[in-house]
Amino acid sequence: MALEEGRRTVNESYDDNYWEILPIERMQISEEVMLPGQSRNENFERAEEKAIKAVQKHGMNINGKEKNPQIDEAYLLLGKARYFDQRFVPALQAFNYILYKYPASDNINHARIWREKTNIRLDNNELAIKNLKTLMFQEELEGQDLADATSMMAQAYINIKALDSAVWRLETAAKATKSHDERGRYRFIQGQLYNRLNHKDSANLAFDKVIELNRKTPRAYLIAAYVGKAKNFDFDNEDKVALLELLHELEENRENRPFLGKIYHQIGEYHLKNASDSLAVEYYNKSLRTNSSDQILVSKNYEILGDIFFDYTEYRIAGAYYDSTMFNMVENSKPYRVIKRKRDNLDDVILYEDMAFRNDSILRLAAMSETERNAYFSEYTEALKKAAEEEKERQELAERNQGLITAKTSNSFGVKTDSQKGAQANGKSFGNTDSRSSGGVRPVGGPNPGGVPTFYFYNTSTISYGKNQFRKIWGDRELQDNWRWGSLMKSSKGNQALELAKTEEDSELFDPEFYMAQIPSEQVKIDSIKAERNLAYYQLGLIYKEKFKEYDLSKDKFQTLLGMEPDEKLILPSKYNLYKIYDLQGYDNQAANIKNDIITNYPDSRYAAILLNPESALAQDDSNPEHVYNRLYKKLEDQEYQVVVDETNKFITIFEGEKIVPKLELLKANAMGRLYGFEEYSKAIGYIAYTYANTPEGAQAKVITDELFPKLSPKEFVDNPDEQNFKIVYYFNEPSEDEIKDFTEKLQKEIETVNVFDLSLSVDVYNPNTTFVVVHGLTSKEGAMGYASALEERKKNKIIHQHFAASSTNYKIIQVHKNMDEYLSIE
Repeated sequence: MALEEGRRTVNESYDDNYWEILPIERMQISEEVMLPGQSRNENFERAEEKAIKAVQKHGMNINGKEKNPQIDEAYLLLGKARYFDQRFVPALQAFNYILYKYPASDNINHARIWREKTNIRLDNNELAIKNLKTLMFQEELEGQDLADATSMMAQAYINIKALDSAVWRLETAAKATKSHDERGRYRFIQGQLYNRLNHKDSANLAFDKVIELNRKTPRAYLIAAYVGKAKNFDFDNEDKVALLELLHELEENRENRPFLGKIYHQIGEYHLKNASDSLAVEYYNKSLRTNSSDQILVSKNYEILGDIFFDYTEYRIAGAYYDSTMFNMVENSKPYRVIKRKRDNLDDVILYEDMAFRNDSILRLAAMSETERNAYFSEYTEALKKAAEEEKERQELAERNQGLITAKTSNSFGVKTDSQKGAQANGKSFGNTDSRSSGGVRPVGGPNPGGVPTFYFYNTSTISYGKNQFRKIWGDRELQDNWRWGSLMKSSKGNQALELAKTEEDSELFDPEFYMAQIPSEQVKIDSIKAERNLAYYQLGLIYKEKFKEYDLSKDKFQTLLGMEPDEKLILPSKYNLYKIYDLQGYDNQAANIKNDIITNYPDSRYAAILLNPESALAQDDSNPEHVYNRLYKKLEDQEYQVVVDETNKFITIFEGEKIVPKLELLKANAMGRLYGFEEYSKAIGYIAYTYANTPEGAQAKVITDELFPKLSPKEFVDNPDEQNFKIVYYFNEPSEDEIKDFTEKLQKEIETVNVFDLSLSVDVYNPNTTFVVVHGLTSKEGAMGYASALEERKKNKIIHQHFAASSTNYKIIQVHKNMDEYLSIE
């Protein structure tokens, strides 16, 4: 009885994943390691104790033969208890003991089947298949033994990906089992296997057999079979009306309420395939509002909704849906990474859309007269007051209801009050859809085109209002565990002060002057907001054109930008991009007009030169971006780091918005790292990784941050006795080119006379003021210092200059972290 109770608990605690092939047996395998004497389930522990006690107290082993016919039953109970407690090796020992000691037992076949079940759990699938085949060849199994043997063979075949062999074993198991629950499960798994083998008709026949069982099998299998058939539906050749009627019948059946999430999802799939996108969105949102415990279903709903809005170029809404998709996925799983890449690609467009929307709103308010602003915010604050009054009435009603509940039940059994339920419901709104929005399709995190964003935390007013409402319900609470306990409320004096603060804050929220005072009036600030807004429009035009190939959206952004009187540096590239879009779309007249405008009004620009001579594209002209990059890269190799930093800054401004800019930023970062050290390099790389995340250079910066920085960050000097590569470093402060040239020529002549070591010479920039002349190829620090001393003591051509010796490892640290002074202080 304890074993069966434990087995029932295991079955009930297992959540089937109908998106994958179901396992034959419902049992969640835990990765938790149990210590000796521990058990996962007290029922199995009790069953094991009883089995052991039966063997110890009632065993009658006389002359090597067991006289008590119940002892093999005890060992069988022992093995099963260990099996379900997930101690498979001890379970295998128990089953093997039966086979060894009780070969004439009437339970011998049962024990052999359970041994192979255990082998399968230990991933010995081939051995289990071999032993079960032998058993079925030697014995004529029937009834439940036959069902168990063939079903476990099917599981072993599934494990080794031999799906076709598993199918017909399940056919035998489904016919032989005495349990309708098992029969429904086996038939459904058959359907799944046929689908994997791309035999849709056979899969539908298997699902039909599940449906025929009706109430004899668990409702979960029945609904899953209906959904499986719907997924296999042929929209070209089958009756679509009949399918939709069937799905709505399932929706309206009260018995199917626990499965409405799956049914709504499938109706959404039907409408999506039938090109009824608005209906599909409605039903996917209905599926989400069922708060299904199936995380995969929830994530699929969000992902599909994200894809729908992505296809409609509603990228901000799509981004909100993708965020919710990832929230319901296993982090760092392959599907999670796929969605994350898709979501990351939207970062820039969401950033600039938000920037454009926000700054447009501010500029519209700034352009209003005092009277218009007062009227606008008066209407806004009146709406806030009305909402606050309605919320107050709701809270009072909730408190009255709570008092009634307390009077009847004293609320001592964990009954949730209305206010608690309301708070919980608000918590659940994260990542869900807002049923109050138009058509029930807008995500909470999505925008509200033409108005204030609907996401709660995007609106400072709703945040303040929400804080006040929380304090009204719960008082002043610290952020800590068990925060709802009454003992954690602050003192009454503190609460009085809090109430006063809340009253003052409420009065601000309902005062139009509070909002009007925040509108910028200084021309400098307004100009800054305009410049930021214009840059956002330009970047959006480029993103829509280059990344998403949405030429109409891109064209709209560039045209709107040109109508806003932007900075001169944005006008010409915007016109050139418009020319390219018109040319791609085949609008020849518009393309010709813009081309003539650029050539006439900007004759000296590189864009005009490209339009006049597209073939050459100014390949060697200094104004060509690629030529500029190649020239600066050569200067980086020549250690002209300050020149690279200065010129990249200049050309980043000139080429703003073009593909070459991230490459120039990366070039500048390298030059700054060589010149100023690790701190400046890490800042520059971090800026590239964030600002240009969706470019190859941004991805390269991310790799540098994740993989290279941990190797470069240590700045402690290393004393390694095995190091065999040392250098002499001569350092010069603000030297002239002639000084460095004369010193290196003199030193080069000396090192050429050394035959013992393979010495070489280099000139390395340390920082803007200091240059190193380095002798490489020495094998010890003492040898390096000795060689430098020998050069100083020569009778002729003495080489005397400030210097130090360092290993290659420490020289690298000096150059990376620019900490020569620290190194010299410890020498």
